[in-house]
Amino acid sequence: MAKTLDITVHQYFERETNRVRTEQLYGDRLIRFLYCRLREQAPAIFKAVTGQRMSDFLAFLNYELFLSRRLSGNGRFLQACGLDLRECHDHPTSLDTPKKIFERKIRYWQCRPMPDDDRAVVSPADARVLPGSLSECSGLFVKGKFFDYEELLGPQNENWHNVFRGGDFVVCRLTPEKYHYNHAPVSGTVVDFYTVDGIYHSCNPHAVIALVTPFSKNRRVVTVIDTDVPGGTGVGLVAMIEVVALMIGGITQCYSETEYRDPLPTRVGMFLRKGSPKSLYLPGSSTDILLFQKERILFCDDLVRNLRRGDIRSRFSWAFGQPLAETDVKVRSLIARSGKKKETG
Repeated sequence: MAKTLDITVHQYFERETNRVRTEQLYGDRLIRFLYCRLREQAPAIFKAVTGQRMSDFLAFLNYELFLSRRLSGNGRFLQACGLDLRECHDHPTSLDTPKKIFERKIRYWQCRPMPDDDRAVVSPADARVLPGSLSECSGLFVKGKFFDYEELLGPQNENWHNVFRGGDFVVCRLTPEKYHYNHAPVSGTVVDFYTVDGIYHSCNPHAVIALVTPFSKNRRVVTVIDTDVPGGTGVGLVAMIEVVALMIGGITQCYSETEYRDPLPTRVGMFLRKGSPKSLYLPGSSTDILLFQKERILFCDDLVRNLRRGDIRSRFSWAFGQPLAETDVKVRSLIARSGKKKETG
């Protein structure tokens, strides 16, 4: 008899404790309706829903209208979201609108320490991460699951297609309650920066598994960083792709080398210092993807070990027929180091 799997549940590993946690999936019933019944039975309406206008409207309903009703008990609402109010840069009482909550600043220089290693690659966000490889020879090969590699980078500069071919990647999925600033994962000089137009699919795990390569269909911003420069991390070229999602109106580029002061838009020629705020997602959930050149980095052992564990209920494992379990990590925490994989066999 075939084993029945409960795909209404999605679990992940909490890095700090290595415990299995069950994700609170916001709007999960609606997402499953949109990406199953509506997508199959009314494709024209589904296409409209995932367009920019409807995405903006849904964001208004969810974050301005519905959530605003809950803010009469602001402290209780913030605690229900799992926010650590001690981390906030501004006083918690100032977080009196949904927009302020989801665009909050934290004292990252105190509560998100970085590893003391010039060759370290750090997480660009508070996120649930999945490491992977584009190389069929790698034990981390998961090509074609979350994105089409060439489509992800877009047609603007096809040279990048060859640069990152066969390399490694990490998918960093932000959930709605997360801190929504993205930080530079490496130090280096921006050598390319561009936007790829697209639609607004949800980053909910059910939406991801219902579609083929969804992250390369959404609107996204690509930043290519050369780290082999003076003061750089020394891991080659790194592409940071910031992917918008359903109910995400856009991405504000606001690089600040010191705390959140004097924000600047990302531009070619700018030097990004690892761990500094780079951009901000508008309210909702979204995804960062990092691409690395072949044999330039080694992922942390715990991320790889957790990825292949089959003892938790991950929607990704169920859909793709192989263990694919996320680890919840903090922004600016170690995810990889400079290095070359050892040959096996």
